[in-house]
Amino acid sequence: MSFAQLGLSEKVVSAVAAAGYTTPTPIQQQAIPHVLARRDVLGIAQTGTGKTAAFTLPMLTMLETGRARARMPRTLILEPTRELAAQVQESFEKYGAGQKLNVALLIGGVSFDDQDAKLTRGVDVLIATPGRLLDHFERGRLLLTGVELLVIDETDRMLDMGFIPDIERICKLVPFTRQTLFFTATMPPEIRRITEQFLHNPVKVEVARPATAAETIDQLLVKSGREPHEKRETLRRLIRSADGFKNAIVFCNRKREVALLHRSLVSHGFNAVALHGDMEQPARMAALDKFRKGEAALLIASDVAARGLDIPDVSHVLNFDVPHHPEDYVHRIGRTGRAGRKGTAITIVAPADQKSVAAIEKLMTRT
Repeated sequence: MSFAQLGLSEKVVSAVAAAGYTTPTPIQQQAIPHVLARRDVLGIAQTGTGKTAAFTLPMLTMLETGRARARMPRTLILEPTRELAAQVQESFEKYGAGQKLNVALLIGGVSFDDQDAKLTRGVDVLIATPGRLLDHFERGRLLLTGVELLVIDETDRMLDMGFIPDIERICKLVPFTRQTLFFTATMPPEIRRITEQFLHNPVKVEVARPATAAETIDQLLVKSGREPHEKRETLRRLIRSADGFKNAIVFCNRKREVALLHRSLVSHGFNAVALHGDMEQPARMAALDKFRKGEAALLIASDVAARGLDIPDVSHVLNFDVPHHPEDYVHRIGRTGRAGRKGTAITIVAPADQKSVAAIEKLMTRT
């Protein structure tokens, strides 16, 4: 199956070819024709499955006709974090280079006036975090009555971050006749309720059962003492001795721990950057950029900060803390072993972590 067979426009097919992709991923194969047929879609997929292109490519095709009016975006994409929103914007820039589309980003940490000026000119695609979108709406700077297509991405992370009431409000502000695309990695009851409320007769597209890890990832547990300094020593030893080490994302459960561990690793001579919720937007972008370009070998992150980040070639994932929620373990280790490459995930286990490890093992054996 090729991209040309999915019903995408010639412009989009050639942009995909120019980006070096020849075969659509399973979610792209399944979702794109339904999106183009203007059906509502419920996509259940983990990150690393190519789901961003599963909505950006058909949107680019659909937006080739018609034009935007001032303050009335034609399509709206909701993302839980600024980084994810910026990544989706990059996807539109990559595949929509040949089109004169106006794409705007409404995220915290970026000047309100600049965003407002873009909206005044009229945008075809508005990518936003829920809080900032409602902010603009309440100031009367934005009309949602022209939205033809609404994308709600990473909905389970929206739930974790407390955005569900905002999502419900936004769904009621956009026209009833709009098309809705809804993506989530898991389907807790709260999310099932929203899909039943806001999707009309959706096509369900599911790739990789929820909470399954890629076959290409080697998973290891390493015991450590209970004290933070013992765990840090274990981590340093693992990084120095890891086979085929190119770079790693190191996960901590709390943002305070991210900052502490980052400082400690740097003081021990490691080239590391940090990513957590309290950082200003430019600092977050700069840290990500350094890691993507290979200028920093270690990215220390919290779950919320790292969810959905598209960093294609990560050799190792190191869990400095065992995650409290077993699903988070699957999301964390899914940062490596992407696109058929081999990856290694190592979890440091202190004596107090036995219960969390048992919950992860139970989840992994169930699927």
